[in-house]
This record gives sequence, C-alpha cells and structure tokens, in this order.
Amino acid sequence: MSRGASYPPEMRERAVRLVAESRDDHESEWAAISSVTAKLGIGSTETVRKWVRRAEVELAALESGYARRLHEARTAVEDAVDTFDAEV
Repeated sequence: MSRGASYPPEMRERAVRLVAESRDDHESEWAAISSVTAKLGIGSTETVRKWVRRAEVELAALESGYARRLHEARTAVEDAVDTFDAEV
C-alpha cells in the first residue's frame, strides 16, 4: 500500500498479535516487528511499531479500568459485610 494508505482493522490486529506471539523467537522486539511487517507486506516497519504501541496503551487503559472497578466492587462488598456485622 502507498504512503498514507489505511490498513483494515483486521490487518492491524493480526500484525499486533503476530508481533506479540513472535517476540521470543527474535533477538529484539524490533526484529519481531520487522519480520511481521515483511510477512504481511506492510509498507513500513514504523507503522507496525506504532500499532503495537497503541495496542499496549489501549490494554493498559482497559486493565486500569478493570482494576478500578474491581477495587470499587471489593469496597462495596466490605461495606456490606461491615453493615451486616454491625446489625448482627
């Protein structure tokens, strides 16, 4: 694809997944990214590197949100237990 071309989301997801799966098979993350870029016929290794970084940020945000909700749920359960114990 030419400069400025957009790739379908499925291609991006596949590239990110393949990089994650092949990191241990290469001496560096850059080598894994370069390999995936070539295998998928993507024009720029930097493009795939950016996709990988974006995916890492999105995952961190999801995990952060999950951790916050888990903390809120635990706090609510603890409050309910304290209320129950106080009534008994």
